[in-house]
Amino acid sequence: MFSLLALFALTALVLPALTRRLGTKAFLVAAVPPAAAFAATFARTREALGPGVRERFSYLPQLGVALDVRLDALSWTLALVVTGVGALVLLYCVSYFHDDEPGLGRFAAVLTAFAGAMYGLVIADDVFLLFTFWELTSVLSYLLIGHYADRRASRGAALQALLVTTLGGLAMLVGLVLLQDAAGASTLSALVASPPPLTDGRAVTGIALVLAGAVTKSAIWPFHFWLPGAMAAPTPVSAYLHAAAMVKAGVYLVLRLAPAFAAAPGWRETLVSLGVLTMVVGGVRALREHDLKLVLAGGTVAQLGFLMVVCSLGTAASQTAGLALLVAHALFKSTLFLVTGVVDHAVGTRDLRRISGLGRRLPVLAGAAVVAAASMAGVPPLLGFVTKEASLIALGEAPQPWGAIGLVGVVLGSVLTVAYALRFVWGAFATKRGGVQTEVSPERPAFLAPPVLLALASLALGPLASLVVEPAAAAAAHGMPGKATHLVLWHGPTLELLLSAVTLAGGVALFLLRERIVPLQEAIRPRWTAEDGYRRTLRTLDLVATRATATIQTGSLPFYLAVILTVFVGGTSTVLLGTGVLAAPPLFATAAQTVTAVLMAVAAIAATIAGKRFQAVVLVGVTGLGMAVLFGLQGAPDLALTQVLVDLVTLIAFVLVLRRLPARLGVAHGSSHPVVRIVLGVAVAAVMVMVVLTTLAARTATPISEAFERLAVEIGHGDNVVNVTLVDLRGWDTFGEITVLVAAATGVASLVFVGGRSDVLPALRGHRRRGRPGREHPVDPEVASGTWLLAGRTLRPEYRSILLEVAVRLTFHATIVVSVYLLFAGHNAPGGGFAGGLVAGLALTGRYLAAGRYELGLAAPLNAGVLLGLGLVLAAGTAIVPLLLGEPALTSHYLGADLGWFGRISFTTSSIFDVGVYLIVVGVVLDVLRSLGGEVDRAYEEDHREVRQGVPS
Repeated sequence: MFSLLALFALTALVLPALTRRLGTKAFLVAAVPPAAAFAATFARTREALGPGVRERFSYLPQLGVALDVRLDALSWTLALVVTGVGALVLLYCVSYFHDDEPGLGRFAAVLTAFAGAMYGLVIADDVFLLFTFWELTSVLSYLLIGHYADRRASRGAALQALLVTTLGGLAMLVGLVLLQDAAGASTLSALVASPPPLTDGRAVTGIALVLAGAVTKSAIWPFHFWLPGAMAAPTPVSAYLHAAAMVKAGVYLVLRLAPAFAAAPGWRETLVSLGVLTMVVGGVRALREHDLKLVLAGGTVAQLGFLMVVCSLGTAASQTAGLALLVAHALFKSTLFLVTGVVDHAVGTRDLRRISGLGRRLPVLAGAAVVAAASMAGVPPLLGFVTKEASLIALGEAPQPWGAIGLVGVVLGSVLTVAYALRFVWGAFATKRGGVQTEVSPERPAFLAPPVLLALASLALGPLASLVVEPAAAAAAHGMPGKATHLVLWHGPTLELLLSAVTLAGGVALFLLRERIVPLQEAIRPRWTAEDGYRRTLRTLDLVATRATATIQTGSLPFYLAVILTVFVGGTSTVLLGTGVLAAPPLFATAAQTVTAVLMAVAAIAATIAGKRFQAVVLVGVTGLGMAVLFGLQGAPDLALTQVLVDLVTLIAFVLVLRRLPARLGVAHGSSHPVVRIVLGVAVAAVMVMVVLTTLAARTATPISEAFERLAVEIGHGDNVVNVTLVDLRGWDTFGEITVLVAAATGVASLVFVGGRSDVLPALRGHRRRGRPGREHPVDPEVASGTWLLAGRTLRPEYRSILLEVAVRLTFHATIVVSVYLLFAGHNAPGGGFAGGLVAGLALTGRYLAAGRYELGLAAPLNAGVLLGLGLVLAAGTAIVPLLLGEPALTSHYLGADLGWFGRISFTTSSIFDVGVYLIVVGVVLDVLRSLGGEVDRAYEEDHREVRQGVPS
């Protein structure tokens, strides 16, 4: 079964390319996966109707997480319906579409993927796998309904269907989680075999939420309105999704859970009452519509209500009848939708008032429509009659009073069903006064074959229902209370037969009186519908969102920070005070720590009252350096070194930004509400103290970090616990962090390089870097060279410092060597890829600060993007290569050799990961210097050049 799901996915991926070459014939390829799934499912009939077929794919065995699928009588039946009808619909698409259809490849791929998702939904046993396919069908149906993206109606209908079904799906997810928690099992089979007690509040709430998902998916009132709107989709979509597949998902889930939860509070009350109301509302709407597809859409809504009533009763008879009725509905309704597509092609309209005399010109198509409509109306000897008889018997034997309520509602709804079935056949094929009789060319046999085959199935399965359908239905009802209903044509002169005759006679009479009941239909037309409620809800949400945005999004950064910090203080303090777990505040062990902490506090307070931006940045930097001192005093030189380097790089980044801003704080926008800011700052500080104290007191178990010192030597073969932890013991965490670092650097650069990003800086004439002809880096024509110090030609005299230029030039290469030393020494001594990369970044920063962007271009003939990408590749490679060798990701290996007098050398493969970190840090610093430094300088120079030349900037 998993291989079949993979076949669906692979076929969907290649279909867009195939469609460009084959046109509509690509649908022949698209039909292969559902046809193969149909054959494979049918081949397992004996097993499915017996013990069942199970498959499991474990993808996190350590956590016991696996994907479970199951083929039993219920899923076997649904799988045959989904794949069989799906294959015929895809074959139908070959004739329905033309080769020049816009988005044909996308449509073929999405429809095939939908067939696979629906197949996965009905075979899924794991509840979360079920939910995944459930929501996938919603997303794919959104794409299919909105196929005609240039039409507003299609886009609106697609969004409407997506919002309604997805909202129900999210409610269902919460319900499945509650049921799984209450039952202690995450598979449908286990939930049904050992359901949680119905006195458990989690179980009752979970069932209610699951039913919310079922009724939205199956278009049960008041969520029925999305289905008629979905008729904006191409007819093959309506025939498949809205007749045989997606709308059956909710009914299927009810059938699956009914054996265990039909007696739950509110189950029968909700489903029977909503089902009866849906059947009546849908039937009345079908009698009022003039578009053939909308007639069928109203009828589909009504039939889904019928299905929900029968399937919700939770008895063996209702389970048998419900499953058989589901098969019958899929056959006759998909036939009628496909017939509508042929009619639309033949006469160019679906308005039943304009179509006339089509039955004489397309007799085969008319015959298929008559058979399908008769099955829908419950005319013997068709399958629809057999299943309706079984349904009436099941309703008569069901627990009261809901069985009687359902019986009355079904009889009334069946009268409407007969009437709109006749109305469809009459509207599509009869000769009518005032109708337009157009010339119709005979349709190709391949176009007529799918609806004819489905109609013949309805005809053949009526007499053969006891042999073909009943075994699966009876197997699905095994173990349920009561006796399963026999699916036969003749039960004798029973009350159910009399009710069938009454519904047929009443439906015929209602159809014959159709002209007289038009005023009544108009009189009972509701002034407010569920769709109106949907639209008003969306308008209200839009209005609330607009007003909330206008109120909250004021454009004030201080306001945003105040809101965030206020929520943090309120929420966190409430939780922390509720726990009552606080550790005693630790005191500083030495006088040096106390002095350092006091200096940090003074610097932090001074930063809040500083009058100049640079002064505030320096004071903030003092707190960072103080933290480095504390790390050093605690015996963590590695952390102290990293903290110092980070603080310096951050200080430089601040300076690069602040140099283009006013020197003094409050020049453009003065500080407001200082008292509020002080109170909020003190509150945040107090909450952070509480967080620290609670964290210290909350841990009761021995932390695994206490074993890191031993593990660093045994696993990572290194003495530097910090570095080994970063690149080996917790390598996945580091990989995630460097990935975020790359994304952040790329984002900053993208914001600065608004006119197009450049990863190279201009070099000076005479210092042009070598490259292929025509690929040399650009040279500023105003800049001449030939001197050792370049800043003389690139910086104004008042901005130069010759002493700084010479010092930076003389120490640059030594600093790079030190950075490489820190990189490779970090496994056993303070250092590592992060610290080494920062040192190299500081060397590049010095070159830039000394002589500007031209100096940086000469010092770094590198592409920052290449460095970032190469670093990620190296880091990811250390995770992927072990997997290829059958080992866990990030497994490191140690290589060592004794060179005698030269000493012993050692190398661990995790050092390659550290090299990747080194390259990423260098690339990030280079990116920041080129964006916040060089690019800002270039823009500033251009602006001032334009001003000097009299050009407005």
